[in-house]
Amino acid sequence: MKLSDLGFDPWFEEYITAFREEDRRIARVSAVDRGSYLIRDEQKEVPAKLSGKFSYQAGNAVDLPCVGDWVTVQYYNHETEAIIHRVFPRRTFLRRKTAGDDVDFQMIAANIDTAFIVQSCHVDFNPRRLDRYLVMAADGHVEPIVILTKTDLIGRDELEQKLAIVSSVTRAKVLALSNVTGIGFDAFQQTLRPGRTYCLLGSSGVGKTTLINRLIGREAFDTKDVSGTGEGTHTTSRRQLILLAEGAMLIDTPGMRELGLVGAGDGVNVDFEDIFALSVDCRYANCSHIHEPGCAVRTAVENGELTEDRYSSFIKLKKESEYYEMSYLDKRKKDKAFGRFIKAEKKRIKNRKRRMD
Repeated sequence: MKLSDLGFDPWFEEYITAFREEDRRIARVSAVDRGSYLIRDEQKEVPAKLSGKFSYQAGNAVDLPCVGDWVTVQYYNHETEAIIHRVFPRRTFLRRKTAGDDVDFQMIAANIDTAFIVQSCHVDFNPRRLDRYLVMAADGHVEPIVILTKTDLIGRDELEQKLAIVSSVTRAKVLALSNVTGIGFDAFQQTLRPGRTYCLLGSSGVGKTTLINRLIGREAFDTKDVSGTGEGTHTTSRRQLILLAEGAMLIDTPGMRELGLVGAGDGVNVDFEDIFALSVDCRYANCSHIHEPGCAVRTAVENGELTEDRYSSFIKLKKESEYYEMSYLDKRKKDKAFGRFIKAEKKRIKNRKRRMD
């Protein structure tokens, strides 16, 4: 196996000279679980930890390695363990707001070619949540493909209705399949290409792990019985990169209960390109599309050209992204100010000790 088989293409090769250091090699982060890492190179997969310097210099959680990252490592203990020293720039990424009240980024995965956004045709089907995943993918420059699972739980007419709803939300490719009957699985499998990295995104219980087991051809990962509603239950607890027999790589992720967006304005514009195109005709360049006169977007809603649901989703995600971005920038300013204060205090104490000596 070569690094190129793991996705190390010419885009990353441009950084080799700047990142090359003695006794350090290149590897890819294959799993992250509560601060523990696994890294994979051409020959093996071993546990890894961050160097002290790296941990100290990391400004925030975004600077830390996430699954899919390319890193420089130093092996030790007969090459059964490794130390991570640096992270290569990310070509693409998937991130969200951290869960809870804290306003910060949480990295989901990096250097993804395609994100499979998985929704069940049953209880989990939610176009507004789909909008969030699509914005997340667009924000990180990742191609989305929507997968509707558990088609065996609904009739043909209802499936056609759901497919129509998804098509009204996005121009992304849509696949419908059933892990029970196998219908649609071949079409899904044919989208996978050697040397490319894919990521599964979706709520708990939509069938992501079952889909992986079907790809592998065995029960490699635990699944749980479906509930009384026909939905599965959460099983995946860590983000991990799985190398498939055909050469494609698939990153599984835990189900996400919260999917907040921070600073995803460009992603909103890309995912809602129909609304962005309408906004070109607004009277004011900085139109918020809420109350200004001459707003082409609201006119389209009034004329029935744009649905109220899609407009509402756009406004909600746009406002949320902008609000959290302002909060994040304010937090970063406070963190930097506190850092400068600590440095000044350390310098003052050092000078005081020097005078006393």
